[in-house]
Amino acid sequence: MSLRALKLLSIISIALLATACAATKTGKGGAADMGNEAEESYRIASENLEAFTAIPGSKTGAKASDRVFFSYDSSALSATAKSTLAKQANWLKKNAGTNVTVEGHCDERGTREYNLALGARRASAAKRQLVNLGVSADRISTVSYGKERPAVTGSNSAAWAENRRAVTVLVK
Repeated sequence: MSLRALKLLSIISIALLATACAATKTGKGGAADMGNEAEESYRIASENLEAFTAIPGSKTGAKASDRVFFSYDSSALSATAKSTLAKQANWLKKNAGTNVTVEGHCDERGTREYNLALGARRASAAKRQLVNLGVSADRISTVSYGKERPAVTGSNSAAWAENRRAVTVLVK
């Protein structure tokens, strides 16, 4: 192969790589968007229900406002997650005798150890927000299940988005 052909091949390779990286960063049509779709569909399903009441027809046993969703490899709370946690905090303030456990969950990707740590960070983020909203930290425990308890089975973006979550469970 001539030097000129190698240069041309290199330029084409760099251009293709740059294009692929740009598409990944924007997230258009990727796994990050699926997280938003899962969060939005859950928000709509639970919108008119009081926190912690069963969502009719839920295949995962979801209750209204009992879970928040996260982006891939993140424990940052979205605006929708903060709104959901505000509903939980208001309910918990009205029901002062109720304690909760916040469960941190991840999708199937990554090692068991990494996902347990990420799940712990997600549960802690949700707990911190509830405490900041006036719920006593003594009433909230956290646990991480990592990837061990998926809400949805499957190895695709939609399943992964549903599994990247923190669920607030009422403790009797």
